[in-house]
Amino acid sequence: MKIRIYPLHLVVVLVSLLLLIVAGLATGGDQIGEKRNKLIGYMLGKQLPSIHFSDKEMNDQLSLAAFDLYLKQLDFQKRFLLREDVDELRAYADKIDDNLINGSIILPETGYVILNERVRQVEAMVETLMSGRLDPEEPETFESDPEKLDFCLDSRELEERWRLILTFQVLTRYLDLEEQQKSDGLSVDPEALWQESRERVKKRFANFFHRLHQETLQDHYDRYFNAVARAFDPHTNYMAPDSKEDFDIHMRGSLEGIGALLREEDGYIKVVRIIPGSASARQGRLQAEDIIQAVAEGEEEPVEITDMRLRDAVRLIRGPKGSEVRLTVRKSDGTKDIIPIVRDVVQIEETFVKHAVINAAGHRFGYIRIPSFYRDFENNGEQEQGRNSTDDTRNAIVELKNQGIEGIILDLRDNGGGSLVDAVDITGLFINSGPVVQVKNSYGLKRVLEDEDSTLDYGGPLVVLVNQFSASASEIVAAALQDYRRAVIVGGKHTHGKGTVQTIVDLNENIPLFHLRRYEDLGALKATIQKFYRVNGGSTQYRGVEPDIILPSLFQHLESGEQYLDYSLPWDQEEPAAYQSYADMVPDLATIVQRSRERVAASEGLRLIEEEAQRSALRSEQTVLTLDLDSMRSRREEERQARDRVGAHYQRLEEERQLVGEETGDDRLSDGQEEDAGDWLESLDTDPYIGEARMILRDLAVLPTP
Repeated sequence: MKIRIYPLHLVVVLVSLLLLIVAGLATGGDQIGEKRNKLIGYMLGKQLPSIHFSDKEMNDQLSLAAFDLYLKQLDFQKRFLLREDVDELRAYADKIDDNLINGSIILPETGYVILNERVRQVEAMVETLMSGRLDPEEPETFESDPEKLDFCLDSRELEERWRLILTFQVLTRYLDLEEQQKSDGLSVDPEALWQESRERVKKRFANFFHRLHQETLQDHYDRYFNAVARAFDPHTNYMAPDSKEDFDIHMRGSLEGIGALLREEDGYIKVVRIIPGSASARQGRLQAEDIIQAVAEGEEEPVEITDMRLRDAVRLIRGPKGSEVRLTVRKSDGTKDIIPIVRDVVQIEETFVKHAVINAAGHRFGYIRIPSFYRDFENNGEQEQGRNSTDDTRNAIVELKNQGIEGIILDLRDNGGGSLVDAVDITGLFINSGPVVQVKNSYGLKRVLEDEDSTLDYGGPLVVLVNQFSASASEIVAAALQDYRRAVIVGGKHTHGKGTVQTIVDLNENIPLFHLRRYEDLGALKATIQKFYRVNGGSTQYRGVEPDIILPSLFQHLESGEQYLDYSLPWDQEEPAAYQSYADMVPDLATIVQRSRERVAASEGLRLIEEEAQRSALRSEQTVLTLDLDSMRSRREEERQARDRVGAHYQRLEEERQLVGEETGDDRLSDGQEEDAGDWLESLDTDPYIGEARMILRDLAVLPTP
C-alpha cells in the first residue's frame, strides 16, 4: 500500500524548499546532503501528524518525547556523555518541532560533534586502563543497569566507570576461558588466563572503537529522524535507504542465516521473534527479548555489537548456510549464555500448520499449532494454488474429526501475526458467521471484518493457548473467540498488545517535481494508520488479550509487550459490534478456572516453572554485580542449576512416558505428517501448558451444559 498526500500548504512550501535545493545542487555534496536532510525533516514534520492514527501534533510535547528517544540512542548506557554534554543538548529538546518545519536542524550535528569528542577521550582512557591491572584483589561493585545510572559528572568519574566496565569484561572472559579449558580436560594456568583475557578484551574494544569512528553525520541524522518518528508510537519509523532495503528483504521472506528478527533498542540489539523452523528455532536456546552482546564467527574472537547499527550487526550475524555463528546473549534475568547456531535456511514445512492427536484420561483431543498467519498472496488467485494458513487449519480440523477427537487445542503461542485475512477466516472456522474484528483508520472511519461463511467447521470444545509473544493477528483470533465465549483462552497474564496496522510511505513519491528524481534517495516512513478493536469494542492495543486461565511462565517477570514500550498508543473503547455469544460452549467458566487452579497448585512441572520464574525475577532485579571471581562463579553456578532443574524435570517426564508406553509415533499423525515428527511429538508430551490444556478440554467435555 502506498500513500501519496499532497495537501496544498505542503505543496506550496515544498516547492519553495525544493527550489532552494535546485539552486544548491551545484555547490557540492555536503550542501546537497544538508538540503536533503532539511527536506526530510520538513516532510516528517508535516506528513506524520496528518497520516498517523493518533491525534498527536508536532508540538513541544512531542519534541520532548523525540529528544528522550534521541538521547537514548545516542548514549543509552551512559558510557560517553557527561552531564554538561546532556545539558547542552537538552537546550534543543523543545525546539525539535520548530526546527523541522523551518529547516534549521541543529541537534544531530551538535550531538555528532560532542559524541565523537567523547569517544576519542574514552578510547584514550581505555587504552591506559587496559595497560594496568584489571583483576581486583578486593571485591568491587558494578551497576549493570544503565537506567539506574546517571551521566557522569566529569572525566574522572567517567574513567572510573570505564575501569569497572573493563574489569567486569576481563573477569567474564577469564571465567569463559576457564570453563572452556576445564571442559577440554586441560589444566588451568591462572596467570596465562589473566593475560589472555586482557588481550581478548583489549582487541574487542579496539574493534568497538573502530566501528564507532565509522559513524557518519548522516547516520546521526537518520537516527534523529527515526527518534522523531518513534515519538508517535513504537511502530512508526523513518527508514533510511539502506534500512528500507533490509526491510524489503524481510518482506520478501529471505530468512537465510539464524532465523531471528532483531531490532535496535536503546543501543542494544534485541531479539524480537524467532522464525519457526529456522536454525535458531531448532537450536532452541535463543529466545525473544534476549539481548545479543557479541557475535563470533565459529571459534574466532567475539565482536562487541552493543551500540552498533542494526544493519552492521545483522551483517555479522548473517552468513552462508552450514557455517557456525556464536552469539553472546544476555537473558532477561541478567544471566549470560553463549549460543552456537549453525546458519541455515528456514525449513519451510516448520512454518506451516501442524496437528496431532493427544490423549488425556481416556479422551482423544486434537492439537493444532499455527506458527504464523501465512498467505502466499502472489499465488492465491482463482486459478492459483498458493498455500495459506486458513486452508491448512481447515484441513487439520477435518483430519482430526475423522480420528474421533472430542476437543481441540489451538496453539497460538509465539505467533507474531501475519495475514489479517487469515485471522478472520480462521476465526470463522469455529463460528457460524459474524463479526471478527473492527478496524478504525486515522480519519475515524470504522469497518467491521466479518466471517461471512455460515459453515461451522468445528463446533466442539476449544482451548486457545497464547503467551506474551502472541501478537497482532493472533490477538484478533484469541479475542474474538473469547468474546464469543467460543473457547477458553489459556496463557500468561496478557498477550503482546499490538493492535495497530502500519503502511510504508515512500518519501520519494511525495516530491511533486518530477525532474528532481535525480536527487538522492530520501528513504521511507513506516507509519501507524489503523487500530484494531474487538467485537466487544475494546482495543487489542496496549493491554493485549487477558486469558481466562493464567498459567505461570518462566518469562512472566519480563516487561515484554506494548504496554512497556516508549510512547505506545493507549487502550481505548469503541462501540461493540452486533454478535451472538456461544455461552453454552463454556457453560461454567468459574468451575473450569477453579479446577485448573487446583491442578496447577499440584503440578510439579508448573510449580517448578513458578519457582524458577520467581528466582529469575529476583536475579533480574539484582543489577549490582560483585566484581570478584568467587562471586561471579557462584552466580554462574546458580544459573546453571536453575537450567538443570527445569531440564531434569522434562527429561523425567519423557522417561516416565516411555515406561508406561503412552501412545506415540505415526499413529498419532495424519497422512503426510510422519516425516521428522519425533522431536515435535515429544515436545507435546512434555509441555506442561499442553498438559493443562488437555485437562481443561476434559472438563469442557464432561461438564453438563445448562
